[in-house]
Amino acid sequence: MPRDKDEPVYMIGVAARLVDCHPQTLRMYERLGLVTPTRTDTNLRLYSDSDITKLQQIQRLTQELGVNLAGVGVILDLLGKLQTMREEMEQEVHRVHEDAAEEIQMLRSRLQEAGLEVVIEPAPETADDVGEEGGTE
Repeated sequence: MPRDKDEPVYMIGVAARLVDCHPQTLRMYERLGLVTPTRTDTNLRLYSDSDITKLQQIQRLTQELGVNLAGVGVILDLLGKLQTMREEMEQEVHRVHEDAAEEIQMLRSRLQEAGLEVVIEPAPETADDVGEEGGTE
């Protein structure tokens, strides 16, 4: 069974090696609020696979793209908000699809109760379905 990506498993030395930096760099990232490793009862930092991914992202932003750490904080915050909005949108789309399916089923039942036949015809062609030369694809 695969490990949960949020399970804290890497001590600071291992995490630093995985992202090719010094442990002190990871401590600085934590002080700045860029990453928040889990703390054990004895106050050891433990990093998860998600933390490692975030650290690699921070390294890429700072080393390859030249973003300063304040900019990294802003970028990570915006990416987090974007992910939250994406998840909320997916949930809303799922809810709308479920509501529409229920409504269609209710309408079909009412039509059948009224003795009407339910016929579903293919949707008409749209401009997206028409090829460049005016024919269908």
